[in-house]
Amino acid sequence: MFQKILIANRGEIACRVIDTCRRLGVRTVAVFSDADRAARHVAMADEAIHIGGPAPKDSYLRGDAIIRAALDTGAQAIHPGYGFLSENPDFVDAVTAAGLVFIGPSAAAIRAMGLKDAAKALMARAGVPVVPGYHGENQDPAHLEAQAGQIGYPVLIKAVAGGGGKGMRLVERPQDFAAALQSAQGEAATAFGNPAVLIEKYIQQPRHIEVQVFGDGTRAVHLFERDCSLQRRHQKVIEEAPAPGMTAEMRQAMGDAAVRAAEAIGYAGAGTIEFIVDGSDGLRPNGFWFMEMNTRLQVEHPVTEAITGVDLVEWQLRVASGEPLPARQEDLTINGHAFEARLYAEDVPAGFLPATGRLAHLHFPDGARIETGVRTGDTISPWYDPMIAKVVTGGPTRAIALRALEAALVDTEVAGSVTNLDFLIALTRHDGFRAGQVDTGLIARDLDALVAASEPQPVARALAVIGLAGLADPSVKGGMTLWQPLRRTIHWQDGQAVLEVLGPGAARVTLDGQPHEVRWQGDRWWVDGSLCRHRITAHDSGVSVFGAGSLHLAPLDPLDRQADAVAGAALTLSPMPGLVKSVDVRAGQTVKAGDRLAVLEAMKMEHSLTAARDGVVAEVLASAGDQVEAGAPLIRLEDADA
Repeated sequence: MFQKILIANRGEIACRVIDTCRRLGVRTVAVFSDADRAARHVAMADEAIHIGGPAPKDSYLRGDAIIRAALDTGAQAIHPGYGFLSENPDFVDAVTAAGLVFIGPSAAAIRAMGLKDAAKALMARAGVPVVPGYHGENQDPAHLEAQAGQIGYPVLIKAVAGGGGKGMRLVERPQDFAAALQSAQGEAATAFGNPAVLIEKYIQQPRHIEVQVFGDGTRAVHLFERDCSLQRRHQKVIEEAPAPGMTAEMRQAMGDAAVRAAEAIGYAGAGTIEFIVDGSDGLRPNGFWFMEMNTRLQVEHPVTEAITGVDLVEWQLRVASGEPLPARQEDLTINGHAFEARLYAEDVPAGFLPATGRLAHLHFPDGARIETGVRTGDTISPWYDPMIAKVVTGGPTRAIALRALEAALVDTEVAGSVTNLDFLIALTRHDGFRAGQVDTGLIARDLDALVAASEPQPVARALAVIGLAGLADPSVKGGMTLWQPLRRTIHWQDGQAVLEVLGPGAARVTLDGQPHEVRWQGDRWWVDGSLCRHRITAHDSGVSVFGAGSLHLAPLDPLDRQADAVAGAALTLSPMPGLVKSVDVRAGQTVKAGDRLAVLEAMKMEHSLTAARDGVVAEVLASAGDQVEAGAPLIRLEDADA
C-alpha cells in the first residue's frame, strides 16, 4: 500500500478520497488554486500545494505543476478523482514517466475509450451491442445530414470527445438538423477542443443504466448496475442502485457485456460502462446498447458502495499498489437499495442557471451519507462546478430508501445561495418515480409541475418575521428589550409585516391583514395554536425557515430600489460571472422578444441570453472575449419608436 498520494482534484471528490486514505493510514497531498486556498479539501489533507490561478487551465489542468507537486512532497502516486485530468492519457503517460503511479487505468485503455466512435467499433468487435448510428470521420455537414436520414429520425448528435451532455443535441425533424449540428459542434469545440460529432438513433422511452466495473489489467468484475435515467438536459439528477424492474437475465447479460468491454482493453481500476436501454416494453436482455465508457470513478459511485459494501476508492488504491482484484464475481452481492441526489447551487426558476454565493448557513441531517467539498461560510465559485453536496440514502427496499432520501432532503438546510433543493424534494414525491417508472424524459415531461414555486405558507412567513425581529435567538427572552418597541413594522426585500410583542415567548404577526399568534419555548414553536416542526436560522444574509420546503427573507436594502430601477431600463444583465462567447446583435438592430442577443460561457456551459421584449438595440456594452461579473450590463434595448 502507498504511504502518501497526491489528489489531483478539488471539492467533494478530493474530500471523499481523503476519507478513505485516512482510514487506510495513507497520507495525502492536496493541490489548490487561488480560488481554493481556504477550501475544505485543503484543510482536510496532510499537506497542500498551490498550483496556480482560479481558472482550471491555470491550475487543475496543469499536469506539469501537479506532477512537480507530487515529486516535491514525496508522494508515490496520483489519484485523479473525476473530471479535469482524470481521462487524459497524455497526463497518465507523464505521471508514469516521472516514476509515479497513476491510480487508474493505463493511457492505452483511456485512449481506446476516449473517442466515442472508435470505442463503439471496438465494443462491436468485442461482442458488446452498440446503438445504430454513424461513427465515421467524415464531418461534412451534408454527409452527416444524409447519414441522419439513413438512420431515421429522431437522431442524437453527440460530441465524439464529449461527456456530461455537452455537444449533444436531439433532432426530431430533418429541417432542424443543420442548426442543431452547428450548435453541437460549437459547444463541443468550446468544451473539448474537438468539434467532431457522431450521429446515433434516438431510443424512444430510453433509460440510462450503467454497470460499475473494476479490473486489474487482466481480468475484471462488475459490481452491478446503477439507474441514472432521472436526467435533465443529459445531466444526471438522482441516481439509484439497483435499477428498478431489473431482471436476473437482464442483469446477467449487462454484467457479462460490461466485463467483456473492460477486459477487451485490459482495464485496471474503477470504470463504468454506460448503456442506453429501451424501456418501452420492460427490461429485456436484447434491449440495451453500449453508449460509452467512463474510464474513472463516477460521481454516483456511492450508491454502488451502499448496496455492495465495497469501498471503491480503497479498491483503487489496493490495485494500483500492485494487489490483485480484492474479490471474485461470485463474492459480490446486492444488499438493499440506495439513492443519490445531487444538490447544486442553481437558480431553478431561471432555467437551472448555475449560481454563486456565500453559504451563509449549511446543515445536513444525521442518517444520510453526505459527500461535500464545502462548509458554512464557503463561497460557491464561478470557476468550477456548482455542486454543494451529494445526499445518499439506503434501505432494505427501494420504497424505504426513497422515503429516507425525501426525509434527508427535507432536513437539509442551505442559505446564502439559491439551490435545486426544492426541485429534488419534488422529484422524490413524483408518483411515477416512486413507482419506479423512470426514463430519461420523465423530468422534461413533468418539468412545470416539478419546478412550480409553491406560495410560502403563512406559518413559515410568520416564523421568518420572528427571525428578522431577532426573537428566534434563545438569548432574547421573549423580545422584552428596552431598545425595541413592542409594536413595529418589519420590512424585507419584497414585503412587510406588523409585529407585536405580547410578552415573554409570545408575539402577534400580521401578514396581509391576517394576524397570527406565535408562541415559543426554546426551539419549539406554535403558530395559531399548532405545534410547528419548522427550524428558524438567522445568518448574515437574513433569516431562513426550514421544514416543509424552505423560505428565505433578507432585510430590506435601500439600494435595492436603485437596482430595480436599473433592471427596468431594458438592460440585459449577465446572470453570473462568465466569459462573453459571442455578441449576436449590433447597435441599431431591431429585435423581437426571444431573439438571441449574446452567449455567455460560465461553469463549463454555454448560456444564450435573449431579448425580454421587442425593441431596438441602443447600446452594445460588451464584446466577445470579455470576462464579466454577475449583473454586468451587456445589451441595452429601447422602444422602436424612441
